[in-house]
Formats: sequence, structure tokens, C-alpha cells
Amino acid sequence: MSVSDTQKPTARYASPVCYAADVESGVDEQQQRDLARWRKAERQRQREIRRALTPEQRQTYAQAIAKNIDAILEKKYVDLRGKVLGGYWPIQGELDLVFWFHALHKRGVRIALPITEQQDAPLIFRAWTPDTVMKKDCWHIPIPPAENAQLTPDILLAPCVAWDAAGFRLGYGGGYFDRTLAALAPKPFVIGVAMQAAQLPTIFPQIYDIAMDAIVTEAGALFP
Repeated sequence: MSVSDTQKPTARYASPVCYAADVESGVDEQQQRDLARWRKAERQRQREIRRALTPEQRQTYAQAIAKNIDAILEKKYVDLRGKVLGGYWPIQGELDLVFWFHALHKRGVRIALPITEQQDAPLIFRAWTPDTVMKKDCWHIPIPPAENAQLTPDILLAPCVAWDAAGFRLGYGGGYFDRTLAALAPKPFVIGVAMQAAQLPTIFPQIYDIAMDAIVTEAGALFP
């Protein structure tokens, strides 16, 4: 299954936003505490699995994921030149796709990396090229400097700590990607980047969790 370039995907929430207040008022507080503990433990477990990968495994998985994303983008877009891809700089054991960003840049794709300007706000994206001299933010994450242009992604990569077959991702718990996806207009084509081993039966999505348009792993791609 593929999505044509003329289609305009809309955000798919776990629950309708217009009913959010009604849902929240009926939420069992103990269940929410249990879920928060489960998610915290699952994040830790998944990060430990990632960190245990050998350098050779990391390289193999990253190359396979890049190849699988390339196949999706070639079907979706007639021409990628000029498109903005929102990538990420790998942290906490995430698979490193920077080599692929170099290749995309040579093909005329504009690369942008996420910036956290303030807490509880959507991410912004600044232009990146292979010549960009990166700086570190307050969390010591490398980011493009402030003078680089701010861009709006047409395609957005969302790194997943874990994921499920419904297309929902488990992130780091800050809510930055969900806030960003809700705020971006027009909505980008969102690809969750994950390891196949990180698939769960469900992440127990909450009312503001937004499903990915595709989940890509080293084993292939899922279109929920």
C-alpha cells in the first residue's frame, strides 16, 4: 500500500480531539498511574536493547531502514528535489541515518533537524547540510545554529522507542512529536523509524497520541 503525492493525510488521533475533555473526565487515575509506570519501564527496556546492539548490527539496520524509506518515497513522490525532510540527530542508542541524509542532500532533498525552543511547545526545524557546524542545546543534543533557515517538513521522521501495528509510537515521554504533528500545517507524511524487535501488541495510545502514516524497520514497512 502506498500514498499518492496528491493525497493529503490528516492526523489520526487515538481518540477524537473534540471529545478529549469528556474522555479525560472519565479516566481512572490509578490506571493512568499504572500506564505511566509501564511506559517508563518499557522505555528503559527498549533503550537497553538498542544499546546492546553491536556496531555492525547498527550499521546493517540503519542501511536497511534507509533503503526501505527510499522505496516508499520513490513510490510516493514523482520528484524529491526541493522536498523538505525533517530528520533527527541520533541520541540514546537511536539508529544513525546521518549517512543517508548526506545522500539525500546530494539528490536535492532539503534536510531539516528538530529544535526544542521551549518546553511544552511544538518543535521547530532548521536547515542542515553536510557542511553545517552543529551546536549543542541545553540537553547536549547537536542542533543546527540559529542562523540556519527555519523550514517546514514535507516528510517527517519520528524515531520510535517502541511501536504497534496500529501505527502508534512510544517516544521519550515529553510529548514533543505529538504536539508538533498537531501543529504542523499542512501535515507532513510521517514515518516512524524503529527496530522490528521494538514492536509491541499495543502501546496503549492515549487521546493525544497521533498515529504514523508508516512505520519503517530493518525488516520492511507497515502502513496502518
